[in-house]
Amino acid sequence: MVAAALKPTAGNADQFSMNTVSSVTSATLPAHPGGVAAAAQGQTGEAQVYPYGLAQGAAVFPRAAAQRGRGLHGQLVQQLGQMIVAGELGADRPLVPEEIGQRFEVSRTVVRESLRVLEAKGLVSARPNVGTRIRPVHEWNLLDPDVIEWRALGPFRADQARELAELRQAFEPLAAHLVAAQASRLPEIARTRMMELSELLSEAAADGDTMAYQRADAELHALLLRATDNRMLEHLASVVYGALEITGVRPLSCVPGSGVGDDQHAALVDRLLAGDGSGAAEVLSGLLSRGTGAQATAHVPAQRDH
Repeated sequence: MVAAALKPTAGNADQFSMNTVSSVTSATLPAHPGGVAAAAQGQTGEAQVYPYGLAQGAAVFPRAAAQRGRGLHGQLVQQLGQMIVAGELGADRPLVPEEIGQRFEVSRTVVRESLRVLEAKGLVSARPNVGTRIRPVHEWNLLDPDVIEWRALGPFRADQARELAELRQAFEPLAAHLVAAQASRLPEIARTRMMELSELLSEAAADGDTMAYQRADAELHALLLRATDNRMLEHLASVVYGALEITGVRPLSCVPGSGVGDDQHAALVDRLLAGDGSGAAEVLSGLLSRGTGAQATAHVPAQRDH
């Protein structure tokens, strides 16, 4: 729902022209029936210590989500944050707490706590004798879930989409290289699932089943990141994938009939399991490169309760 409790009172509209604060929800990808999760139930040993049954796309790449505040404090953070990111509050003058409180009819305590939250996100800085000022974009915490969402809802959505796609192109080929380097040590459950997913992609593409194709593609990429055994890389991937979902970008390679089909994924799996790191990285880089030029789907961020 729209956060409508806070409204600026009459005054300098150029300083506090309010926008509707929307929100984002992302659909959870359904688990593939009959996958490793079902097969691994009740098993011990390898299936327990290497739980690839949990490597569904939505499970490994959850939508990035912050613990958002409720009430006036949470609403003011959202409204000011979105206005700052959209460039509606100029950086040429300080943000005056008293003025903010008057415009939005909230107490000085609410304003003060809200500005502290924005400062923690890198959007503003408070200094004695200078006041609270908006910081340059390069100093923002651009991987903060709220900042990601505000940029996705603002005029710089396309810039964020490009940056995220470029970031993905940097770390996924690296992940492929790492997995291939240890291909001989991959648990059998992981090797088997990769081959199963390759077949599922081929079948979904042939049937024109877009949802099944995207589900299998998401799981394969999730499985790849999990197989690196690099938790920091996996965490970065979860943030980037969540941010891509918020921004509304779905790579062209995840859509059957796009010209980037199951054969490429099959080649990727073949090279991974053969230990060909350079080859696997090249194939994956090609998959992602072909998706870079795709326009974002008509995926308008949905409204969310605050």
